[in-house]
Parts: sequence; C-alpha cells; structure tokens
Amino acid sequence: MTISVRPPTVEQIFEIADSYGLSFSVADAESFQQIIGGFVGSYARVDELSEPTPQVKYPRTPGYRPNPDENPFNAWYWRTEIKGASDGILQGKRIAIKDNICVAGVPMMNGSRLLEGYVPDVDATVVTRILDHGGVIAGKAACEDLCFSAGSHTCATGPIRNPHNPEHSAGGSSSGSAALIAAGDVEMTLGGDQGGSIRTPSCWCGAYGLKPTWGLVPLTGAMPIAYALDHCGPICSSPENVARLLTAIAGRDPLDPRTTIAVTGDYMGALGKGVKGLKIAVLKEGFGHPDSDSETDRKVRAAIDTLGREGASVEDVSIPMHLDAPHIWGAIITEGAAEMMIKGNALGNNWNGYYATSLIDAFAHGWRSRPDDLSETCKLVLLLGEYLNRHYHGRYHAKGQNLKPVVRKAYDDVLEKYDVIAMPTIPFPATKLPPPDASREEVIRLALNMQQNTCPIDVAGNPAFTVPCGMVKGLPIGLMLVGKHFDEATLIRAADAFAATGDWKKR
Repeated sequence: MTISVRPPTVEQIFEIADSYGLSFSVADAESFQQIIGGFVGSYARVDELSEPTPQVKYPRTPGYRPNPDENPFNAWYWRTEIKGASDGILQGKRIAIKDNICVAGVPMMNGSRLLEGYVPDVDATVVTRILDHGGVIAGKAACEDLCFSAGSHTCATGPIRNPHNPEHSAGGSSSGSAALIAAGDVEMTLGGDQGGSIRTPSCWCGAYGLKPTWGLVPLTGAMPIAYALDHCGPICSSPENVARLLTAIAGRDPLDPRTTIAVTGDYMGALGKGVKGLKIAVLKEGFGHPDSDSETDRKVRAAIDTLGREGASVEDVSIPMHLDAPHIWGAIITEGAAEMMIKGNALGNNWNGYYATSLIDAFAHGWRSRPDDLSETCKLVLLLGEYLNRHYHGRYHAKGQNLKPVVRKAYDDVLEKYDVIAMPTIPFPATKLPPPDASREEVIRLALNMQQNTCPIDVAGNPAFTVPCGMVKGLPIGLMLVGKHFDEATLIRAADAFAATGDWKKR
C-alpha cells in the first residue's frame, strides 16, 4: 500500500501547534508550511522505493473460518493447512499460531474488531522457523482483544471456553492456544506473554506453557504490547513437545534486536534426566495472597514435595520484591502499551528492527476511525496511560524501567544458590466467565485479577514454565518453575521429571 505524503495546510499547522501550546501567527504557520513542503519530497522518494520483507517460503491457501460445530470452545480463529519442509524436529506436528502473529495470506484479527479483515503479507520469523523444521500450520488460535486481558472474555469473536468446564475462563491472553491443547485439537501452539499470557491459560487449561527468557525467541512479525515485556513461547501437551517447539523457534534473528543476547540450549537433551541434585527454592511470597485458594496452595506444595522425593533438594526462600514487582510491571506496561500499541499504531517507532507496515496501516485506520471498538481493558490502558503521560510526563514508565534491574537481581540472587524457584502459577483455579451483561468493572476485574505471580517474572525477564500439577473443583492448577536467564533446559528437565511421576489429573 502506497501513501503519498502531501504538504500540510495552514489549518493543519495551526491544529498541531495548538495541541502543543505553540503560539503561531498566520505568518508563522505559512512559513512552516513552506519549510515542511521542502521536506516532503524525501517522503515521495521513500514511497517509490521497495522495502525488503521477510521471504514467504512455503505455498498456502487462505484457509477458512471454522463453523461452531468444529469450534465448540471458540478457540480457533482460522483454520489452515500450511505445510513446510519434508523433515525436521517438528515433522508430523500440527501447530496453531496465536492470532497476534502474522501468517502471510491468512486473516489476522488479534481478537479485535479494529483489525477485522486484515491479511498480513509476511510470515513472522517463528512461523518460518516452524515450517523450516517440518511443522504444519494448522490455523490461528483466537486470543484476547489486542492481547490485553488474562481472562478469556474480551475476544471480539466471543468468549473462549475452558474445555474442562465451558462455563469457566480458559485464561488469557493466549486463550485459544491453551484451549486447543486442552481440547486435543493440536499438540503444540504458540502463545505470547507480557504479564502471564502464556502461563495463565496454560495453567487454567492444564497445558504445559513456557515463557522463555526475554530475548530468546524473536517476535518479528508479531503485534506487540510493550517491547520491554514482550515474550513468545510454546504451549504444548507435554514437556517433550515444549522442548521440540522451543528448539525450532529459539535463537537470534537479525530483524529483532532483542535477540542479540539470545543463548540457546539443548532442550531435547534435558528430557529424561530426572531432578536428582537440583536445588529448588520455594517462594514464600508466591503463596498466601489475600485471594489465594488454600487447596491450590496445598496441592502446589505437594507437587514440589514430589520433586523432593524424586531427588531434588527443597528449601523455602523469601523474595520481598516479588510483592512490589506487580506495581513496577503496571508502571511499565500501562504507558508502554498506550504509547506504542495504541497511539503508536501497533508497532510504535524508534525500534531498530523490522516493521510490518501493512499492520501499521490496518491498525491505525481501525482504531483512529473507530476508537469505541477498543475493548474495555484497552480503553483503560489508553485513558490511564495518556493521563500519566500528559500530567507526569512519562516519569513513572521511566522509573519502572529503571527498577527492572532491581527486580531481576532479587530473583537472580536466589538463583545463584538454587536452580529453580517454585510457586503456584495462579493462586486459584479458573474463574467463571462473566455474563454478557456484566458491568465494566467486573469485565476488567476478571481480565486482570490473577497475575500476582506471573507478571513479576515478565519484569525480571527470567524463563518461567507452568506445569499442570492437580485439579481443584474439577479445574486444573499449575506449578510455576522459574529459572536462570537462558536456562530453559533446567526447567524442561524438572517439568519432564514431574510429568513422569504420574497423571496430574488424579492429584
């Protein structure tokens, strides 16, 4: 799509000047109009140049929107059958892609009315890597509206239902990704995580969900929320499938500068090693939140004790910063999302990586022409983020960013002595979906009330793996294992050892 830049009118110059409190005369406005007109020729030349785009390597058809009979939990957004290489570590595996990740030629909605009808022209790096390793793209998994909800009730195509009890939330924002695993539709999916969006739905649906270390997996071709907190990772039916998918997608990408720090590991080699000799720190502050469910706490501790009986050493530790980290997370993500995801038209600027310009065009047109179609959670982000930016000039976002290393050090200090930190993933089992006539307050509460243990680890950037460890009131709960930066292999080792002890559904 080509957009010709036209010189501004005098009226447009006045409009911009007024919005920033500049006192312009007509002569001032006309002067700047002439000066700006001299720069516009550069933009005309940029329009004439062809931008490089990631290669779309494998043929495909657009697929189709599934009907309700083949989508009982509303977990699919789109169905496809895109085949990649003839062999590889993912050979024979069908993978669903979270619908904030571009698949060329396949509609992408990111759970929002504002993107309905958008069809990307590029494959995200992780999609290409899946296909290069022999995987088949089975479709797009429905997700929360612009991924800003950890419930499963904000998706514009309707609530995503928990296969264990359809009256309950599947968790979010990678709602469909986890629900498809729980329903047995696929063995592997991709999710995204800024505050818990891989781990929350995996926990509540009984899937294995790994948030990798920040910077390990590229997000080129995915719609972000805040670059400082964005993660992409596997949600799967087993630790082995997590290891396979992570092997395929992890590693440096020249189009994503975050990945310059990536250090990959031998994830398949971690399987079958057991936990003998591992040192596990049980985080005191991960239990006993005001809204914690006592049975969830008890069963997670029992799961940790199981690892102890398998040969790991287990000790309690305290990290007081764990209770402050959610406040720091809020300072970073609220203004970050408002400035980049919404006001920045999906991708923001000053990013030294790849921009999907077609996504910028589509989202800018959508939200700026129909802002009322933002979800209630995204309206909250826009209002609060803009208020903080206008009246406090971004200082709280800046201070939150400055506190990130303090949060990271709090966990890393413990991980100097231990291999893994353990706690409940979510302090309680899946909540009921709100009714269609729920108040705005209830819609927002049920979208954001469960991230006490998950969002701190997004701030720290450490890898975190949620492992199904039991059932409470007929719904899954999860044990979260946090590791050293780029030590996903140890988390996979521990998760695999726990899975080998027996069927978690019986616990």
